[in-house]
Amino acid sequence: MSASATSPQSMKPLSILVVENHADTSKYLCMYLQMMGHAVRAAFNLREALKELAAGPCDVLISDIGLPDGTGWQLLREAHLPATVYAIAMSGFGMGLDASRSKDAGFRHHLLKPFTPDQLDDYLAEAQEERKNAA
Repeated sequence: MSASATSPQSMKPLSILVVENHADTSKYLCMYLQMMGHAVRAAFNLREALKELAAGPCDVLISDIGLPDGTGWQLLREAHLPATVYAIAMSGFGMGLDASRSKDAGFRHHLLKPFTPDQLDDYLAEAQEERKNAA
């Protein structure tokens, strides 16, 4: 089944960590994900994200690339996440090099801000499908 064939409402809840330093972006992204039924935690910088990841696992990590105290790429290097964590980068920078660097760092996808809920929903459906198949 393709990711787009699974509606967000039919997905089982995912545990998601959102790492975003822009307060409004973080707030509304977290609200949207919670409305979709997911368990959501937020961090606003690299240091907080590392603490959140150490405190408990997540199924999905959605991280901005540009953080006040580092980068999302650095976060993946320092966090040593299990391969089962589905990591999604987001950034206002859409150069091919940025997307390539995100993939090299271990992110599954690189969302260019502003992105549509449908793009995010497709990636979350893909994460849910992988989680289901790994069980």
